[in-house]
Amino acid sequence: MPRSVDHASQTEFVAHIRQLDGQRESVHDHLLSVQQYAEKLGAKIGAKHLAGLSGLLHDMGKNTTQFKMYIEMAVANPHAPPKRGSVDHSTAGGKWLYEQFHRNTDSTADKRTTEWIANGILSHHGGLKDYIDPDGNSPFLKRIETQIDKLPGYEQAIEEFLSTTMGQAELVAYFEKAKEEMQQLVERMKVCKPPSITASLTVKYLFSCLIDADRTMTRQFEEGEQDAPVFESHVFFSKAYRSLLDKIDGFSNADDAGHPINRLRSEMSKQCDEFAVERPSGIYTLSIPTGGGKTLASFRYALRHAIETGKERIIYVLPYTTIIEQNVAEIRKIVQNDDMILEHHSNVAEDFDLRKWLDSEQYPDEEEEDQTYDLERKKLRLARDIWDRPIIFTTMVQFLNTFYAKGSRNARRLHQLANAVVIFDEVQAVPSHCISLFNSAVNFLHGICGSSVVLCTATQPALQHVRRNVHLSPEPEMIRNPNQVLTQFKRVELQDATCQGAMTTEQLAAFVSEQMNEIDSLLVILNTKTAVRKLFDFLKAQEWINEEGVMLYHLSTFMCPAHRKERLDAIRNSLGKERVICISTQLIEAGVDISFQCVIRSLAGLDSIAQAAGRCNRHGKDSLRNVYIIRSAEESLRSLPEIKLGAEQTERLLGEFRRKPQCFDHQLLSIKAMDLYFCYYYDKIKEKMDYPVSKEGFALYSLLDLNTALCNRYKDKHKVAPPLYIRSSIATVERHFEVISNAGKSVIVPYNDDASEIILALNGELGSNELGDWLRKAQPYTVNLYDQELRQLDKGGNLNYLFQGRVMALNETAYSKEYGVDPAGDGEFQPAII
Repeated sequence: MPRSVDHASQTEFVAHIRQLDGQRESVHDHLLSVQQYAEKLGAKIGAKHLAGLSGLLHDMGKNTTQFKMYIEMAVANPHAPPKRGSVDHSTAGGKWLYEQFHRNTDSTADKRTTEWIANGILSHHGGLKDYIDPDGNSPFLKRIETQIDKLPGYEQAIEEFLSTTMGQAELVAYFEKAKEEMQQLVERMKVCKPPSITASLTVKYLFSCLIDADRTMTRQFEEGEQDAPVFESHVFFSKAYRSLLDKIDGFSNADDAGHPINRLRSEMSKQCDEFAVERPSGIYTLSIPTGGGKTLASFRYALRHAIETGKERIIYVLPYTTIIEQNVAEIRKIVQNDDMILEHHSNVAEDFDLRKWLDSEQYPDEEEEDQTYDLERKKLRLARDIWDRPIIFTTMVQFLNTFYAKGSRNARRLHQLANAVVIFDEVQAVPSHCISLFNSAVNFLHGICGSSVVLCTATQPALQHVRRNVHLSPEPEMIRNPNQVLTQFKRVELQDATCQGAMTTEQLAAFVSEQMNEIDSLLVILNTKTAVRKLFDFLKAQEWINEEGVMLYHLSTFMCPAHRKERLDAIRNSLGKERVICISTQLIEAGVDISFQCVIRSLAGLDSIAQAAGRCNRHGKDSLRNVYIIRSAEESLRSLPEIKLGAEQTERLLGEFRRKPQCFDHQLLSIKAMDLYFCYYYDKIKEKMDYPVSKEGFALYSLLDLNTALCNRYKDKHKVAPPLYIRSSIATVERHFEVISNAGKSVIVPYNDDASEIILALNGELGSNELGDWLRKAQPYTVNLYDQELRQLDKGGNLNYLFQGRVMALNETAYSKEYGVDPAGDGEFQPAII
């Protein structure tokens, strides 16, 4: 889409003034460019004109003398910008649309179309408004009803728009096309069930189109760029598919190709390829046992299906960064084109000053912050932190945040999930309070966005049987005869050692020593970082470790991804050559291709134990090896309720297995055992699945669905039903939503010279284009820390604030090559770089 920059005259209204050279972009040009870009994004779900109309009207309010004076003053005085919110330019377009097509009509279609579009226009400098809020009011209608005297130049903005950008008759015709799209989407929503929450997510999708179009076109003007290059996904996918087949052919020629495990891996991979061609886009399951080659099999399906159906993107969603690290490395080796792959673990930079946040413990209001003409914040907002590559690897946290969390940076990415192949690896790790919201997002992706979804795990949870279920396609499993496959893949025996009582660190160390008398490699997985560190330190002091030449390793989420990768590489290199003990948290138990002769797992959910077992005798080189389930006396699970609940249900299952092993086919990891485990587990959390907010008396799922309780509050308060067809409380959901409570913030750590270079660059002057590149480079060197850990580091002077306080970096004295982040700041000393 060619972009002509208008050399605006003094009488033309101005949307932006380029900081670099003072070049002006007219409101007319900006509106049309955003409209065209939003149309392209909306068209992916059949909402070209719905999205385009929001782009066309979003900055109508800039067509005023007041805004022109405001922006000129802001650019002339960047260090003393105009008063926050002194000129409201975002209300005009939404208000005028409502006046034209909602207020004086009886047409349900007109009203619903207006409601879908107007909220995004009103909210494009913040988050979407509640249609109905917990107080029984409508923030959406309140903004619509803004009095004309509070909107100086409102009539001038309308007149200018109709005379220079689009006339009344043309606009009405355009609205009619948007209305037809809305009606078609509503028919598709009836199939999705329930339609109300699907409508709420569609409003979010349209908002995503507007935000990305606005930010992208503004960035192109600010940076003097032409259109960004379009990735030829189909060409790339075809080339990557050929490279993958070459790699698979290499396996078939290997010396151990005839091993039963390898033959089974090859057969399952072939079945995934066939499934990609034979079946249309849908919601499917891929139940491959741990060590069965899920990564390459799912990638084979994704590439083949994308080629066959014209999908634009392949998106992997994983629960842990450690899985991303390994899977990305494996895929990069195949495709041999790093620029086509994007890893997104966390937000390295925040939209606000983190120093103030640590002091106040309160998040700033996004809309109020956005009204300040803050050039540094503007650069961050314009940075390309979106999923704009053909292959994306991200976390479950980031996926759910895209749909439900506060912040336009999250919503901006949503449209990238349309017309894609979305693979959820280790899907059993969906947090219990997010299950209903996750299932609704998955149904939306297929039913409205036309994406193909794969729920991939060795321990398939029964998400189709919960109340707000996933709508699996008919005969959804890709692998034929999964029970038979599980039997053929048996490589370990689970040994129940929980009857021995809870082991102290000393007792567990003795148990480790006892096992090492018979084997050369051992993995211990405990539930808390404290218990891991305690056992590691105790073993390190034992004479037999040094006398017998045992290599002792420690793994923790206090280590950045690059650090963990190097540590895992070191462990792999030691295995088979030296005697090895690794002490780790559960970060190692899913998606990490590594094999020990024995595994000890602290009591947890049966799905976690199954994942841990996948790190034992992984390639079936021995007939059978032991995996011990133990209790740890050093763990406190009060702050880990889901692990605690999972452990309790596993304990229940262990008791039943002792009494009647035949009911589980004499295998603790059988499909029957796993089904029963999830049945017990889901029964205990059924009241939590809708994300209840107990202090408020509502659940987040209901706020996006019919929202009956809050609608009744509105009716009681105003003595009339809400005059709206969509009644969701989107802003309230965003305000309360957290995948992980107190999830903390990302900190860049000075792990090596590359990390130090990134920290140095982010401490300098950067344009928005450069900023996005450096933030992506920082991902492998970030550690997510809880609030209390951040405050401890800050108090000790171990945090540095970059980019106007929006990025945090750690002092070298607070990072240890053995343990990672040390909140006490007692790591190795090296000269500081800042």
